[in-house]
Amino acid sequence: MQRGSDRLSRHRDDEMKHELQGLLRSGHPTRTAEWHDPEPAAEDDPEVWGGTVAPGRPGATLETVRLELARILGRGSFPATPPELAHALRHGNAPDVLVEAVEGLPPTERYATVQELARELTGTEEPE
Repeated sequence: MQRGSDRLSRHRDDEMKHELQGLLRSGHPTRTAEWHDPEPAAEDDPEVWGGTVAPGRPGATLETVRLELARILGRGSFPATPPELAHALRHGNAPDVLVEAVEGLPPTERYATVQELARELTGTEEPE
């Protein structure tokens, strides 16, 4: 039994269901103007759809970890120790997995750049 507390009338509710019917059945946007639809991912975009980018996870290369760290930390965070960087990551709403990885580094080390930090986290050696 309806008590009449709906914001919309029953007729408007039925009209909205009819408008959304095509979208709900097809599973993809039904607009005729393509510029309304979101762009697909490019080939060189990082794979953020796979979940959090963090050291030790599948697909976490030096480049993807460095990109994620640089996106959150920026230039002003360096040089710094792991506790300072972990604080900056938490302040930047970084994923817990990434913060925990930085917290696991030796607390007396000092990192001058994102590249140095990403190399340490991924265990990648300096190219010769």
